[in-house]
Amino acid sequence: MSIIIRLAIAIGCIIAYRWSLKQGGGEAHTRTIVFTVLIAANIFLTLVNRSFYYSILTTLKYKNKLVSIIISTTLILTALLIYIPLFRRFFEFEALNFSELGISFALGFFAVIWFELVKWHHRKQKPNNF
Repeated sequence: MSIIIRLAIAIGCIIAYRWSLKQGGGEAHTRTIVFTVLIAANIFLTLVNRSFYYSILTTLKYKNKLVSIIISTTLILTALLIYIPLFRRFFEFEALNFSELGISFALGFFAVIWFELVKWHHRKQKPNNF
């Protein structure tokens, strides 16, 4: 299942790559969009993988300060890499506008969230599984 999830993330990155090129994005811009999709997918994967049985909505209720810290740190570092000129130049990124950022996060989300359907199907088949 892990390989299939990684393939779905790769497909999300390829879609982002093709979309960016179709929009006229250059190499640096496309690199930034694909990087953002990877980051978003990994954030959502962290949330989805908290349980292989219970839904993401259920596991979001679990208290775990470390998950919040990791996700917050990831978002802050990503923002620094994309929007602070010194870091942006080092990684040869370009700043994304709000819609590009939203599309990147949406692609990362959809690349992973489908696994919730697999978990739902599993819960439906074996409702008493803990």
